[in-house]
Amino acid sequence: MFETLSQYFQYPFVRYALIVGVLIALCSSLLGVTLVLKRFSFIGDGLSHVAFGAIAIAAVLNLTNEMLLVLPVTVVCAVLLLRTGRRTKIKGDAAIAMISVGAMAFGYLIMNIFSASPNLSGDVCSALFGSTSILTLNLKEVWLCVALSVLVVVIFVLFYNKIFAVTFDEDFARASGIPAEGYNLLIAVVIAVIIVLAMNLVGSLLISALVIFPALSAMRLFKSFKSVTIFSAALSVVCAFCGMIISILAETPVGSTIVAVDVLAFALCCVAGKFT
Repeated sequence: MFETLSQYFQYPFVRYALIVGVLIALCSSLLGVTLVLKRFSFIGDGLSHVAFGAIAIAAVLNLTNEMLLVLPVTVVCAVLLLRTGRRTKIKGDAAIAMISVGAMAFGYLIMNIFSASPNLSGDVCSALFGSTSILTLNLKEVWLCVALSVLVVVIFVLFYNKIFAVTFDEDFARASGIPAEGYNLLIAVVIAVIIVLAMNLVGSLLISALVIFPALSAMRLFKSFKSVTIFSAALSVVCAFCGMIISILAETPVGSTIVAVDVLAFALCCVAGKFT
């Protein structure tokens, strides 16, 4: 097994995939706790489906760098989703369902009507489940993922106290002089960046698992926000790394394997939580 892994690690694309996968798992877990506590867990589904629609448009336009279109569109929709869910008659879960279903339907329709790709089914499968796209990253894309991941971590560390306050009690945060709406907006934008990064790793249908499972697993064992966040981040990184190693050795889909490892870790944490 170790001999096989050493042979794989000689290829740059395998090393790139591991680096990007670990960074994406780390970023996803940091704000996963906040989303779960704010009962906005499925925002990942909504934004991932928006990203799928943007990818379809980018593919039709033959853009060499999909990120130039996908990232701004996803960020704008994150802002609209926040506004729609809070200030209109269309509330949280309904707004997410409306945006996610509409974006995915239009994305698939556009790919069918305009795409010139000879392997449409393969392209759709890769976008939905992240089958092999994580193994096709070039050095430029890796550095972009590293830069965005570092930005996410820095924002979370710098505004940790404010995010903590907004997560648990927005009314108290406002009374304390914290601009809660502004920080909710910041959280939505950061989540949009994470979703775009995670598209290559697990695909649009599995992104929510990457965000939610580490947080839920940590909550089975710890009670404080800080402890849950730290354990969630560590667990997410370990699960992503193990999932990618298993995927390489067993030749299974990367995204599905990582999520399966996350589910197993959640089950183990549930059992362990019974004895703590």
